[in-house]
Amino acid sequence: MYGEFDIRELPLSLKPVRQKVESFLASNELRLEQVDAYAAVFANGGEEILAGGGLLGNTIKCVAVSNALRGTGMGARLISHLVCMAAAKGHSAMQVFTKPLNVPIFSHLGFNTLASSPRTVFMENSNQLELECSKLKKLSKEGTCGIIVMNANPFTLGHRFLVEQAASRTDHLFVMVVREEKSLFCYEERKAMVTQGCSDLKNVTVCDGSRYVISSRTFPTYFLKRMDDATDEQILLDLNLFVQHIAPALGASIRFVGSEPTDPLTHRYNQLMHNTLPAKGLKVMEIERLQMPQAKAAGKTVSASLIRKHLAERRFLPAAAIACPTTIPYIIAELAEQALHDELETTPKPGLVDRHDNGAHSDMNFSLMDSSIKALRPYFVRLAIAGFQSHLPSYETIHIVGMEAERAMFQSTQGVNTYKGALFSMGLTIVAAAHVYHETNTIAPELLRHHIAALASQFPAPTGTHGAAVAERHQVAGARTCACQAYPLLFSQWLPFFGAHASDPFRFHKTLLLIMSSLDDTNLFYRGGPQAVRQIKEQSRFLLEHFSLDALQTMNHQMIQHNLSPGGSADMLSLTAFIHSLLQ
Repeated sequence: MYGEFDIRELPLSLKPVRQKVESFLASNELRLEQVDAYAAVFANGGEEILAGGGLLGNTIKCVAVSNALRGTGMGARLISHLVCMAAAKGHSAMQVFTKPLNVPIFSHLGFNTLASSPRTVFMENSNQLELECSKLKKLSKEGTCGIIVMNANPFTLGHRFLVEQAASRTDHLFVMVVREEKSLFCYEERKAMVTQGCSDLKNVTVCDGSRYVISSRTFPTYFLKRMDDATDEQILLDLNLFVQHIAPALGASIRFVGSEPTDPLTHRYNQLMHNTLPAKGLKVMEIERLQMPQAKAAGKTVSASLIRKHLAERRFLPAAAIACPTTIPYIIAELAEQALHDELETTPKPGLVDRHDNGAHSDMNFSLMDSSIKALRPYFVRLAIAGFQSHLPSYETIHIVGMEAERAMFQSTQGVNTYKGALFSMGLTIVAAAHVYHETNTIAPELLRHHIAALASQFPAPTGTHGAAVAERHQVAGARTCACQAYPLLFSQWLPFFGAHASDPFRFHKTLLLIMSSLDDTNLFYRGGPQAVRQIKEQSRFLLEHFSLDALQTMNHQMIQHNLSPGGSADMLSLTAFIHSLLQ
């Protein structure tokens, strides 16, 4: 309560309340953006919003003060209230995007202006930008320096061409990778791709990304990939920050960009860069985008978006053809992770965790499986990098990474074994595929199988595991034996079937049934014995011939009732999907 006024937090989840806030902001030439909370000032007993402001993390947004409250000090009280709300959630350093007329309010509360555009001012009450620029200054070099800001999602031959061209035009070139975690490949992976891909260029430094350069705060439209009426303001604000703070810290006098013939948003960014930066002392040089023969023939330029399209279609070879060579391991790891996710999301599945239920598992659920897949991702990358060499890595190298991956999996699941079997089969295949592609620039099935078998043979026969006990007792092939044989059923039966059903919406369901009908699944042997295995094989064959989701769900209920789970078949479904994506 503040005398004649009070401040209330408004529940935007209620449609009438949200509409009221939207109407208030619209009357002040603003719109409601994404916020975690919104607080408004009312006259005591009144329902008319007189001032309001929102919070998104440590950012104050959507601030408006009506004419009735100008000069009363209530605007400052509202901002203080928002700062206290943020502090209660653990945020001390605050930033704000506001209209120029509100600058005095924030200035009196200790906020400093960092950048501005015609209709927006960006302010902070901390020295974080100053600290960031101090770190960048330590990287500065003598002579003419240039800079490229790139997302590199992932790092392509086109990116590499841009870096080469820019480096040839400067004494030193800085490459800054967009830090925001809103891309298919995470920031650490993207930075590593660029660093490894530019390691031979002696006058190039890949520096840490900045939350003040193309971030979700300064340029949110970039990550939504859409043009709207706020786009130009965001671009101008981002460029203002860059030219006033980032470029001077590095001593950069030229900003290099690649031409953009297809993406309207990036094209507009380049336009405004040309229009504004030279007047502020920063030269802009646009390099024509690289076109390779195969991409040009298809009417497409080399781009990260084209690689992402191929990956979404689970096609490795066309993606790899336009990727920088040092990006290949990351693409392989991405496809391995996608294959595990594709299996997990296949619903319904008999006895297995899916989106509907936990199958015959009391200790697992969809969320747990999902988090453990994500925990394995960094180790898939390491295995692919280990394989992407002129010689196969040693057993010791693979074993060390595998054990670390296993520990990460158990840590993410609080000790539950979700993907130990899949880690073994997928890990061997990742290493083998990376090596084959490194040596031949393609992936031939027989050569892939040869290297899988060679890698598996280095591993000692397992002891003390459920799989080992089943293999010895029932004289069936365990995980290591199947790998040493290079998965004959997978290549002779499951892979052709999976490929032939590319347009079938139940492709994964049916391939799983085919695998269950032919695999001696050690998980089923362990839980139900030989009789259960025979019954499941027969039922799977029948259901494959008379397929329906209802029948599959019935089978799921039966297997849950008898505590049967074909975990080995699920691993082989993931592996089949992964290998198929490698060979396309």
